[in-house]
Amino acid sequence: MELFAFAAALLPAVLLWLYIYRQDTRPEPMNRLVKAVFWGVAICIPVSFVEQAISSVLFGDGGQPVDLIDTTIDAFFVAALPEESFKLLALWLVLRKNPYFDEHFDGIVYAVSVGLGFAAIENIFYVLDEEGDWMGVAIARALLAVPGHYAFAVLMGYYYSVYYFVHRSPKTAACILFVPVLAHGIYDAFALSSSVNPYIGGLGFFALIYFCVKMHKYTRNKMLAQIERDKRRTASDWELRI
Repeated sequence: MELFAFAAALLPAVLLWLYIYRQDTRPEPMNRLVKAVFWGVAICIPVSFVEQAISSVLFGDGGQPVDLIDTTIDAFFVAALPEESFKLLALWLVLRKNPYFDEHFDGIVYAVSVGLGFAAIENIFYVLDEEGDWMGVAIARALLAVPGHYAFAVLMGYYYSVYYFVHRSPKTAACILFVPVLAHGIYDAFALSSSVNPYIGGLGFFALIYFCVKMHKYTRNKMLAQIERDKRRTASDWELRI
């Protein structure tokens, strides 16, 4: 049974990674992508310690959020900010001396590799920790949590490439971290609302679904924009050669 649970936890991240990999018309070297996934896995350990430390400072040892203000603080400062900060650090480590980082879409591919490496390990722990209804947890997280990490990564990779290739402004640099933290925080705030009150949680669930639909449409547009930039760049290079 644990083998099936493990496979169910891992499958969503694998499928999303294959999807983004197939979108790349000039695929990155596999060893570089494996390195990015590895960094996404590796940051899980320091992230867990940082999250525990922040939670202890904000809510006390063993303390839990008790109202919507607490759950929102928890969502942004205990979960979103540490996780996205470490993902950005991992992405920077992967790209800082990477000669293959030469297209706009590459930033998204590498960021998604990092994000899904992190999401896969997180998902495995959540699913395997649920002894009773692991299948229900696996399905729910496959539809929401793992695609959420994918979307946050698309946003981070998009702004990383914009900063690197297009416009190196402080505003663009801030967006590399701020935008995925904002998306992640809003997602978790809606998801955690059920811990306050079942009625509020019901409203939060519908708000979460609406937010996820909008977020994925937005990230898809960003992804297509980078692909189009690369097409124009390739066409321009061919014109210069002719």
